[in-house]
Amino acid sequence: MMKASTFLMFNGKAEEAIRFYVDLFPDTTLTSLIHHPDGKGVYQGRFTLGGHDIICFDSPGKHGFTFTPATSIFVECNSAAEVDRLSSALLEGGTALMPLGSYPFAPRFAWIVDQFGISWQLILPPEPQA
Repeated sequence: MMKASTFLMFNGKAEEAIRFYVDLFPDTTLTSLIHHPDGKGVYQGRFTLGGHDIICFDSPGKHGFTFTPATSIFVECNSAAEVDRLSSALLEGGTALMPLGSYPFAPRFAWIVDQFGISWQLILPPEPQA
């Protein structure tokens, strides 16, 4: 059976990011953390967020690219308070691409690039229309 996961490549901050996300998001579990044999970062870290598997890695080499907001982790929250709490935490050291607020497509929404460069879209979905 085929399975798809999100893969995030960091340059030395994978473990810090993983631990931050596992502590921040409810029902998120660290499933594995393996360090590079030379002790320089994470060889493979895995956590599940909302049932979705996210794999993280610290690249031993430097690259001419990093994360882009064109790809983001989209989180559907259960309450406006949850959107507010997550937005506040992710904004520390980060940047708002769309500030926390009410939008025509959602009663509560924020689009943030966090301190690690990961783009997050946090939404309280609108009530279904009958």
